[in-house]
Amino acid sequence: MKHIIGAASGKAKRPAKAPFRPIPATAPPVIHTPPVPANPESAATVPQATLVTVDEDYAGQRLDNFLIRQLKGVPKTHVYRIIRSGEVRVNKGRAHADTRVEAGDIVRLPPVRTSERAEQKAQAMQSVMLEVARHGASSTVGGYAPAAEFPILFEDDFLLAIDKPAGVAVHGGSGVSFGIIEQLRMARPEADFLELVHRLDRETSGILLIAKRRMALKLLQEQFRERETDKVYLALVSGNWPARLRVIDKALHKYLLPNGERRVKIVANDHPDAMRSVTLVKVKAEIAANPLAPGIPFSLLEVTIKTGRTHQIRVHLAGEGHPIAGDDKYGDFELNKALQKSSASSPSLKRMFLHAWSLKFNHPKTRKAVQLHAALPAELQQFMPLRTAEPSAETGNS
Repeated sequence: MKHIIGAASGKAKRPAKAPFRPIPATAPPVIHTPPVPANPESAATVPQATLVTVDEDYAGQRLDNFLIRQLKGVPKTHVYRIIRSGEVRVNKGRAHADTRVEAGDIVRLPPVRTSERAEQKAQAMQSVMLEVARHGASSTVGGYAPAAEFPILFEDDFLLAIDKPAGVAVHGGSGVSFGIIEQLRMARPEADFLELVHRLDRETSGILLIAKRRMALKLLQEQFRERETDKVYLALVSGNWPARLRVIDKALHKYLLPNGERRVKIVANDHPDAMRSVTLVKVKAEIAANPLAPGIPFSLLEVTIKTGRTHQIRVHLAGEGHPIAGDDKYGDFELNKALQKSSASSPSLKRMFLHAWSLKFNHPKTRKAVQLHAALPAELQQFMPLRTAEPSAETGNS
């Protein structure tokens, strides 16, 4: 017998051959269910459709993407086929794949079939979730990400802000099997939507935003894109940073090493692949030489990026002759090696000293300003000497 998902009226159709099985479509909260047929025994053979009301989270989404999310497990080719055939209706009218749905639209989802492979995938995921529930976050059954939560700085129904630890990728890929977003999804199986608003390098700690609603994702990413956010990092660099050097406006170019590893370098503005990159720098404190590296002073900087390029802060600071302490890609490798040694007079530094310290943005729902701070993690705080000095005032003509 052919299995279908949905709920509406129609003619009985000839049973389809295996191996197709049903899985339920994921839909927004408001669903219109037609009356139950007079003869309940015939309901199983009656093809049924579902009417779904688009809520504000999905407003502005393309119809094809909306359907792909609603009809999980249905091949994309079939999704486009039912759109072209007119079986999908928006407000009772035919629509195209690129039609933008709006809040309040009524979308008709026709009867669809899902393959046995899709059902097996869903069952495998459910088994993994049960395994994680039994054995905790250490479970990696089936190669899925272990569930994990992270220190929360802010959370409501629209977004989540966490204090990301160093050494953890924000998402899987490039040789990393999973990241924070995959771990959060495993830890929160009831969450319908969790997406990264922005990214941090694996070696960087600090504030990371995750959207819990599609509407929040769109509005927050727009703020980042339009440079309406105020994001400040703390970075410890070797040497005394020139107080007058407050703006670094140098183009960057991303390239790959022979082994496929990603790197970034400063290039001329007229370089064919140049990306304009602007970094603002303010000296927060001048720090005396560390016992692990006698004779080398350090500067603690407040760094604000006006463009979000890959490795932008690391490359810009290193390009001015003041690399970030502990940076294993663009840093002073001999200095890094010295700082990693243990000493009775000073804790070692075994990571890059770059921390997403402060973030200001407008809340996607209330539009009110939200200001977040993430304190320096313990491993960076203990590396800082007890005595720091504020930068000396500039002298001379301005």
